[in-house]
Amino acid sequence: MQQMELAVLDWIQACVRTPFLDRVVPAFTQLSNHGEIWIAMAVLLMLWKKTRKAGLSVSCGLLLDLLTVNMLLKPLVGRVRPFAVNTAVQLLVEAPHDASFPSGHTGVSFAAVGALYASGSPLWKPASVLAALMALSRLYLYVHWPSDIIGGVIVGWLCGWLGAKLVKLAAEAIAKRKTN
Repeated sequence: MQQMELAVLDWIQACVRTPFLDRVVPAFTQLSNHGEIWIAMAVLLMLWKKTRKAGLSVSCGLLLDLLTVNMLLKPLVGRVRPFAVNTAVQLLVEAPHDASFPSGHTGVSFAAVGALYASGSPLWKPASVLAALMALSRLYLYVHWPSDIIGGVIVGWLCGWLGAKLVKLAAEAIAKRKTN
C-alpha cells in the first residue's frame, strides 16, 4: 500500500509540480495551518442572525474535528509522514512535526463543509471546492499520504455533520424550554 501511495505522490512531483504552483500552493495551504480560514468563516456567519446556526454548526464541527483528529487519531495512529520515507523530496513548507494520519488540514476543511451541508447552507458548495483544493495541496507538498487525505475527508465530514446535528438539538432544546 505504501509503495502505491508513494507512486501517487511521486507522480504529482514529476507531472504536476511547477515553479508557479511551488509559490502558490504553500501560501494557499497556510490559510488552514490552524483552521484560520474556517474559523474566520464561522465567526462571520455567526455575526448575522440569518446565518448564525450555520456559523455555530461550523464552530461545533471544527471543535469536534480538533478533538478527534489532533487529540485522538493522530497520537493514536502515529503514522510517519511521506517525506520521512522519501527523504529525497525537497519540501516547500516547514516539515510538520505531528503524525500524518489523518490530514488535519483536510479534516478541518471538510468539517466546515459537512457542517454547512448539514445545516442547509448553500455555502457548502463553494466551501467544497476550497476544501478539495486544500486536500490536494497537502499531496502536492508531500506532507500527507493519499489515505491521510481520504481519512481527513471522512472524519472531517462526519465531525461537521455531527456538529450541525448537535447545534440543531441544542436549538430545539432551548426552544422547548422557552415554551414551558
